[in-house]
Amino acid sequence: MSLDSYITLGHSGLHVSPLCLGTMTFGEDWGWGSSPAESEAILSAYLEQGGNFIDTANLYTNGHSEKIIGDFFARRKGRDRSVIATKFFGNLHAGDPNGGGNGRKAIIEQCEASLRRLQTDYIDLYWIHNWEPSTPIEETMRTLDDLVRAGKIRYIGISDAPAWKTAQAQTIAQFRGWAPLIALQLEYSLLQRTVEGELMPMARELHLGAMPWSPLKGGWLSGKYTRENAGVSQSERSKLVGASPSEQEYQVIDVVKAIAAERQSTPAAVALAWVQGRAGVASTLIGARRLEQLQDNLSSLTLKLTVEEVARLDQVTKPALNFPADVNEHLAPMLAFAGAKVDGRQTTVLPWLTASSTRY
Repeated sequence: MSLDSYITLGHSGLHVSPLCLGTMTFGEDWGWGSSPAESEAILSAYLEQGGNFIDTANLYTNGHSEKIIGDFFARRKGRDRSVIATKFFGNLHAGDPNGGGNGRKAIIEQCEASLRRLQTDYIDLYWIHNWEPSTPIEETMRTLDDLVRAGKIRYIGISDAPAWKTAQAQTIAQFRGWAPLIALQLEYSLLQRTVEGELMPMARELHLGAMPWSPLKGGWLSGKYTRENAGVSQSERSKLVGASPSEQEYQVIDVVKAIAAERQSTPAAVALAWVQGRAGVASTLIGARRLEQLQDNLSSLTLKLTVEEVARLDQVTKPALNFPADVNEHLAPMLAFAGAKVDGRQTTVLPWLTASSTRY
């Protein structure tokens, strides 16, 4: 697979690369990140290798990330051949209660500001960055539909929202004939699999393209975190994920490193290949502060994990979902019908289904 092995995102006609370039590191305004020149070098390398999907947000480096992307495309052709996604919610205006959030006034202002920074007439994919309980979801979805009809945005996605709220938003949009959601961003990695309980099944059922963010868990799965340097910060971003993994997380890292050594690959490539191979995953978000990090991430596209390798990773990272109840993890016994085959699997006859236990 390569970056130009394009896929459709969710239930839409939008074709994107299997790895999306995340740009939260574009700009040094937060005390870490890439300079504008380094950011443009990363962006150029991604595009030159066939990538077409770029993700940012109004909040990233206080708007500088969007500005770097806008300046880049203003000096060269290719904006219309690229899919630019950005997000709203973050408030960049101190003291203004409507400077951010998911209300109509806030969304429209944020959209116009992003368009100015990106120096474009339209946004390909506009994300609800976070769910805001104080704003009716009908107001948010209707406003986004208006922006689609006005030509300001092309498609809509949602990020970091509960499954029930996402399902509500999608159902309302479909029944009212508004522009639907086509994609879902969510944290998903070997160290964060709780989304397999509800969010991932929901995404498949509602035909949303699932886009994992932080597939390397903020760098913990990149190979630079070891037991030897435990407790020593390896990144200026460590405050976002913690300074050091736990013992349980190191056990996962050990397996990732072992597989990488066996395959003559890198831990980052192994971790990304696992995420990209999960059912329902569309395009995975990758980030890089340096060009070599980008190339390391892209190498995951040529790494095909074996069934045995996936099983090793699954076993050491198996999540405790506990919802709605442990007994519902495997539903086949409830469909046993005295030992009938269900979906090609032989089921076990439950004690209370035997003839001797039948009372009626």
